[in-house]
Amino acid sequence: MRRELGVAVTWPQVEALASGGVVGRPHIARAMVAAGAITEPAQAFTAEWIGTGGRAYVSRYALDPMRAIGLVSDAGGVAVLAHPGAASRGWKIPEETIAHLAAAGLAGLEVFHPDHDAEERSRLGALAAGLDLVPTGGSDDHGSLTGHRIGAETCPPQSYERLMALRGDP
Repeated sequence: MRRELGVAVTWPQVEALASGGVVGRPHIARAMVAAGAITEPAQAFTAEWIGTGGRAYVSRYALDPMRAIGLVSDAGGVAVLAHPGAASRGWKIPEETIAHLAAAGLAGLEVFHPDHDAEERSRLGALAAGLDLVPTGGSDDHGSLTGHRIGAETCPPQSYERLMALRGDP
């Protein structure tokens, strides 16, 4: 965060919050809380700060999804689309986009996610079934930032078995 924006956050502070891991916007948000600029990390993800179009927003490089699916497949893995229906985060991936990715080799769709309510899980489950995608789940664990912990969400054992079969594992 730049001092001219009124927040004295340094790169070493942000790195320390990442504890040697990959630095992401959640770490910047936590550093902003520590600096007293905001009271909770969610406030950082607005147009005022590091949200899209915000004063301190920096766009990031995103690999083309089709290329990503190919790279995952070439490496012996299976590609799964994470939390496509996280409306609480202000976005949803359109069904047409998911269908396009499925046609390109997407193997799974995260249905079971803390931000997906029962209605969204039902919608995504039906979409996954219709596109022959494996319904998966995940906790989206970002530590204390979200409160979602590893194992908070699960999926049916058959999902794991299908993913392993798609990888070629017995």
